[in-house]
Formats: sequence, C-alpha cells, structure tokens
Amino acid sequence: MPEVLKAPLVVEFPFTRSLGPVQSAFLTGLRERVVLGVKTSDGRTLVPPVEYDPVTSEDLRDLVQVAPTGTVTTWAWNHAPRRDQPLDTPFAWVLVKLDGADTALLHALDAPGPDVVHTGMRVRVRWAEERSGAITDIACFEPYDSPDSHELARHDGQFDDMVTGIVAPARLDYTYSPGRAQSGYINALADRRIVGERCPSCRKVYVPPRGACPTCGVATSEQVQVGPGGTVTTYCIVNIKAKNLDIEVPYVYGHIALDGADLALHGRIGGIPYDQVRMGLRVEPVWTSGGRYPDHYRPTGEPDADYETYKELL
Repeated sequence: MPEVLKAPLVVEFPFTRSLGPVQSAFLTGLRERVVLGVKTSDGRTLVPPVEYDPVTSEDLRDLVQVAPTGTVTTWAWNHAPRRDQPLDTPFAWVLVKLDGADTALLHALDAPGPDVVHTGMRVRVRWAEERSGAITDIACFEPYDSPDSHELARHDGQFDDMVTGIVAPARLDYTYSPGRAQSGYINALADRRIVGERCPSCRKVYVPPRGACPTCGVATSEQVQVGPGGTVTTYCIVNIKAKNLDIEVPYVYGHIALDGADLALHGRIGGIPYDQVRMGLRVEPVWTSGGRYPDHYRPTGEPDADYETYKELL
C-alpha cells in the first residue's frame, strides 16, 4: 500500500465587514480610550454593545460610557501563547465585567502566573500605545486594586473620524492528511493521470475519490483512470481578483465531468474568451512544467456534448 500523504496547510483570508452605528461608536471609542456599552429597555448595560437586544430583539441605540476597570467573572490560563495572540508570554483569558456593565468582556489578563488569578479579582484596561479603532486597542487587562465605584454617563457615540469598517484576518494552520483514497489520487496526478474509485454496489466512479461511495455508503477500493477529456456542466465567471492568485479577471471556474466519471470536479477554464464558455463545452487538462495538478482546462475543439449526457452531473 502506498504511503498516506500528509502536509502542513494554511487557510488564510482577510474578512472585511462594515459597522453599524453601535459597533462603529464602540470601536471608535476604544481608539479614544473610551469604553461604551448600550442600555436595554429593562435597564441592563451590555458590553460589548450589540445593536439588538438578545432577549427582546428590539433595536438598541442608547449608548453609555462604562469604566475601564472591572471584575473577573471567570478565567482560564494560557500557558503557551500562539501567534498573533494578545501577549507573547503566558497569560490568562478572562471574562471581565466592567464597572457599570451587566455583561462580561473577553480579553487577556497579563499576570505573572495562574496562582495570582482568581474569580472576583479587580483589573483595569491597559491601553495599546497605538490605537486604530479595534478590540486590540485594549492591549490587555492588568491587576488593579480598586473599589467598585462608577456611575454611568450617557454618550452620543460621536467622535471625529468614525471607524466605519474593519478588516479581520482569519487564519487556520493545521496538518492535512488526505487518507488512502486521496493519496492515490494525488500520487496519480504527479504522473499526469486522473483516477477515481468505483463503488462495488452502484458501480459509479467518483473523482476525486473519498474512500467510500456517498450514495451507497460502502467502501471503495477499485481505482479507475478517467479523462483526460471532459465536459463543462456548470460554471461561473469570476470578476474579483484574489490577492494570492496571479490570475487576471475575469476568468471562468467550472464543474467538469471527466469522461468515465460520475461526479464533476472543479477547475479553471482557459484558452477561450470567458464569454464563450458554455455548458456542454468539451475540455482537456493543461499541465504546466513540474506541476502536480492541471493548471487549467482548455477546449478540445470537439462538438459540444449533448445535454442528456451530463444532465445528471449538474
């Protein structure tokens, strides 16, 4: 049996979102070293503020300023900080109910060790030296011995140069193992072959193989070479350029039913103007020098496939 493959994999993308009036005021306030909460109709103060009451679903707009000091309600010690976490030395994750608030805010607590952290301990905000209007404007919390004495002050939520949107980087690092079936598929690609596996019950050939038939639920092991030609079943035109892909827009990404396969796989379609790609177009893979998988698929010049031959693969 060939060696099962594994490799480190990183999934990373920037998540961009706009802000409503409440979140805009909250993040802009952090930039100005002001912590804002929002009042509910029954008198609760929510921090971080939300735009809708989680109990009644009514709109919330009544902003109030709370203190940068508070009380730890619960905590967990982080003995090995990871990349991009608030602190690069061991710290505690804490839920802090700020003075004047009725809900708790999650953040990091800079403490010398877990033995000094406890529920009920008093803490205060340590502000970041450079602030831009993000939750990271609170660098962390730090121990602070003070009584609970704070009165709420109404706030109109208005500041100069309001923050109206944020970009939050999302990243996931993990080790991926494709398993026996997909290891065979990947190894075949290195030889410029495309293989699937046939179900012993329904006899359908699935590409890429998963090691089991998704219809019958039985294990598959019979390897079947498919293609190289195939038929475009459905497609979309991409008009937004991805930061990490050196492909000019617009381009076409489609589902391609390879000859002999009973499941369409996806791939980029090139060698033809984007507005001439169509369902039923016959294509073949294009391999680059040293490439371990097809760079794209191009038209073969054959007549388009009849719809009846691929309608079950849409």
